[in-house]
Amino acid sequence: MRSFFEEFKKFILRGNVVDLAVGIVIGTAFGKIVESLVRDVFMPVVGLVTGGYDVSAQAFTYKDSRIGWGMFVQALITFVTVGFCMFLVVKGMNALHKCVLKDDGEAKAVEPTATEKLLAEIRDLLKPPAPPAPPA
Repeated sequence: MRSFFEEFKKFILRGNVVDLAVGIVIGTAFGKIVESLVRDVFMPVVGLVTGGYDVSAQAFTYKDSRIGWGMFVQALITFVTVGFCMFLVVKGMNALHKCVLKDDGEAKAVEPTATEKLLAEIRDLLKPPAPPAPPA
């Protein structure tokens, strides 16, 4: 039983699990911010554009069922907004990553040292000769 808990402890304290947990918490908070942005900023603007038409409260009744299509439209706008924000974040991170890698790549293009050159020559001398080409 003790080894089970030791294994669980190793698993839970690995960097990937902790990173994933932090990502989920931040993602949840980010989702709430975007939901508020859609509900409190975008939807009132949609209401103004449509002449005071509150999309989120719209629904229709079919037999005994109330179908709230307005909430679906609001959720769709939230989804598109979250997707666009995540696109901007990933695009920015990729640009930053490319910029950082470009700087590192230039720093790594260094002339080999004298020792490295000597070792390369020794390696080349120790290679067996290539077999002769068959006559044509």
